[in-house]
Amino acid sequence: MTAKIIDGKEFAARVRGQVGEHVTRLKNDHGITPGLAVVLVGEDPASQVYVRSKGKITVEVGMKSVERRMDADTSEADLLAVIEELNNDSEIHGILCQLPLPKHLNEDLIINSISPAKDVDGFHISNVGLLGTGQKSMVPCTPLGCLMMLRDHHGSLSGMDAVVIGRSNIVGKPMAQLLLNDSCTVTIAHSRTKDLPDVVRRADIVVAAVGRPEMVPGDWIKEGATVIDVGINRLDAPEKGEGKTKLVGDVHFESCAARAGAITPVPGGVGPMTIACLLANTVTACCRANGLREPEGLTA
Repeated sequence: MTAKIIDGKEFAARVRGQVGEHVTRLKNDHGITPGLAVVLVGEDPASQVYVRSKGKITVEVGMKSVERRMDADTSEADLLAVIEELNNDSEIHGILCQLPLPKHLNEDLIINSISPAKDVDGFHISNVGLLGTGQKSMVPCTPLGCLMMLRDHHGSLSGMDAVVIGRSNIVGKPMAQLLLNDSCTVTIAHSRTKDLPDVVRRADIVVAAVGRPEMVPGDWIKEGATVIDVGINRLDAPEKGEGKTKLVGDVHFESCAARAGAITPVPGGVGPMTIACLLANTVTACCRANGLREPEGLTA
């Protein structure tokens, strides 16, 4: 069997197109422009690139983009004051604080200082609780993107056996909850799971989010299963030349693709969906703030 490649770049482009259409309608019909604010503390190079990309794409879909850049030695009080200012700004509908933060700052405190209604990362403890009890919440972007791709490929997920490898608060746990809410039978596995290969082999859906390069080989995958690879790992690639590297996922792509029915590549799979879902969450937050109907197909 040769797996269908689930093209995250193409899917993300479609989502951004839907977001852009909703933004246009909000502007034309209601005079509202969704606004997204990103707070960046310090000068982490990867974070800077990511924030620039978010700002560029936010503007491209017609939304208002605000960046608040703060020095690495910014005090907790000063950062909390900036977040409170954004919480009270009626033109800002989504707020995220780029992680990781400098070590002297309490990430949990900062995340939970963001208004739950504007928490477009879906990390606030209130949104975690709402998601866990099946209520309306802001949903973390990466799991939401995975769910969108699964729904697009399968239609209904009801009754499917899903295994999530990884138990992080950012991906593993919310991913499992989303699948449970879609009536899957869900197992959360991890590096200490006994008989992990056998656990994975029974799954119709495998979501790998454990952070170990190529941990899942093809012989763990049931024939015809759908594999969503959330991992992004950089390995040395001497075959490309001295000092060269390559990106790989948490599954061994070639061997898994030979058995799976569908699979996401790395790069070009889940990654592009994260920013697309951040934009979708911002539009959703804007609609909720103004008592308007939420965009169909862009929420959990």
